[in-house]
Amino acid sequence: MEIQASIFENPMPRLAANISYLFTEFDFLDRFAAARDAGFSAVEWHFPYDHEKAELTQRLADNGLRCALFNLPSGDWRAGERGIACLLDRVSEFEDGVGRAIDYAKALNCPRINCLAGVAPDNDESRHTFVTNLRYAAQRTAEAGITLLIEPINTIDIPGFALNRSAQALSIIEQVGVENLMLLLDIYHVRIMEDDPAAIIEASHGRIGHIQIVDVPGRHEPGTGDIDCPALFDLLDRTGYEGWVGCEYIPATTTAEGLGWARPFLP
Repeated sequence: MEIQASIFENPMPRLAANISYLFTEFDFLDRFAAARDAGFSAVEWHFPYDHEKAELTQRLADNGLRCALFNLPSGDWRAGERGIACLLDRVSEFEDGVGRAIDYAKALNCPRINCLAGVAPDNDESRHTFVTNLRYAAQRTAEAGITLLIEPINTIDIPGFALNRSAQALSIIEQVGVENLMLLLDIYHVRIMEDDPAAIIEASHGRIGHIQIVDVPGRHEPGTGDIDCPALFDLLDRTGYEGWVGCEYIPATTTAEGLGWARPFLP
């Protein structure tokens, strides 16, 4: 089902193509041009570290794109690790990763970096380690003029992930107590955890640094599930959100065929 343009009363979201999910019909470095051709002015992706900074910078420049977001180094992704920020025995590795991420962010002119908490037991040690590491990373990123984000992940896709709900993330943000630490609100994870995305947007006003849009069930493009994405976009307008909205979904068919919902927001 494709959302018709007429139901969007305030077509204001600035969309960034998540090229870890979109345009996978192409080799990674060719996805920049594919995103440009589809009308996107920004891209985001999971990790830049397998490519030289100069190569990525050139791809962005050649295609008139901005880099909206990427993640801190998050352990051995292929082995199933999903972040190391809450692991006491990985603090040195985490700190090294912060420096590496800042180096890439400066080169790519990327304003936001996401910190994945990781999988760990829910105990005082992991919680304390996470907060301590966030304070370190927030200070380093603040010095570089970069916003640090934390993202709640649902317990079905990643059992044991240390950060699951937006209220939990907001509590940690308050505990860390620095202005450049903000919430990455992924609508997919919010909805899977049976929270109301609209209520969380309203409750988190001013503390959301990035939004990722997707429909549920299926994790496909808006219009394929039961989330009222037009209403969420309207709410973002009303709350004054001016950041990027990342399209981090799995296309139901091909990327191009599934972009009908986005046409009102793309040049």
